[in-house]
Amino acid sequence: MQLGCVSLRVAAAAGAAILLAAAIAGCGNHGAAAPLAAAGALRPASAASGCGHTEASGSLQYTLTLSGHRRTVIVHAPSGYTGSQKLPLVLNLHGSESTARAQEKFSGMDATSDADHFIVAYPQAAIPDGTGYDWNIPGQPMVNGKLPPASAPSDVAFLITLVRDLASRYCVDLSRVYATGVSGGGRMVSQLACDASSTFAAIAPVAGLRYPSPCPAARAVPVIAFHGTADPIDPFDGNGAPYWTYSVPAAAHLWAGHDHCATSPRTTSGHGYHLTRYTGCDGGSAVELYAITGEGHEWPGGPAMPSAITSVLGPQSDAVNANALMWAFFRANPLS
Repeated sequence: MQLGCVSLRVAAAAGAAILLAAAIAGCGNHGAAAPLAAAGALRPASAASGCGHTEASGSLQYTLTLSGHRRTVIVHAPSGYTGSQKLPLVLNLHGSESTARAQEKFSGMDATSDADHFIVAYPQAAIPDGTGYDWNIPGQPMVNGKLPPASAPSDVAFLITLVRDLASRYCVDLSRVYATGVSGGGRMVSQLACDASSTFAAIAPVAGLRYPSPCPAARAVPVIAFHGTADPIDPFDGNGAPYWTYSVPAAAHLWAGHDHCATSPRTTSGHGYHLTRYTGCDGGSAVELYAITGEGHEWPGGPAMPSAITSVLGPQSDAVNANALMWAFFRANPLS
């Protein structure tokens, strides 16, 4: 069924929970979505850096072919981008049954990119589902309860390759590459922290923090996560769909154990949020969890969504600005 600007699917599983499908394109205060300029195919990574290569600021859509699969990515270069200075790169992953364009609108991260001068890329998953796509998270079921098809491409390999290829076109500081994502994208980002810790300096899952097991990351990975306490899709306390069994605080605690942080976290309560912060971690790392009081399956501080969306995903909150907080965390945690 269609509700305004969001497509939703009702899943007949454990209480017939309503799951997020494909999200926002041209909703809230953005008006109609303008067509994206197609910038062609990303060239394969080479020893050459993208520094000195002229590319327009703003959003461009590229294609990338990997192992026979044609993939899509939207890249937003900040205002004033010249290609002469190495900039951080943030990958921002959409949720299950959604798209890259929807995530660009849902997270509102282009404005943060322009203000803080980093490149943000919105890759698109490849497993068709509803009106969007699902990520291939190794060994984990999708929102329909099924495992990814055996023919599905490796998204870990795709996202690592994407970073290298973007660095061949844009002027990227490879010591400052980060990943965020919402829901299924947050779960995919959690996987990247384990399987690609030499590529991604830190991660910031939104409504999707997990601790993959096994986790072969050879370094302490800085983690900042955001989750609404009233999330009806991926419940804060766990006991959700087959891919969502344990609680978000448990996931943060497991990451703190991996990073060899102090056993007892520091806790802070603010207006509309509760922060749990693990410090004393290896390599100066940290694990932070922002629990947003009463918020649903939303992007904290993100663009205002219409009632057709919040009636299903739950309330929004501006108690914290996830984009501002994760960028400050990223900036403090480059690869050493």
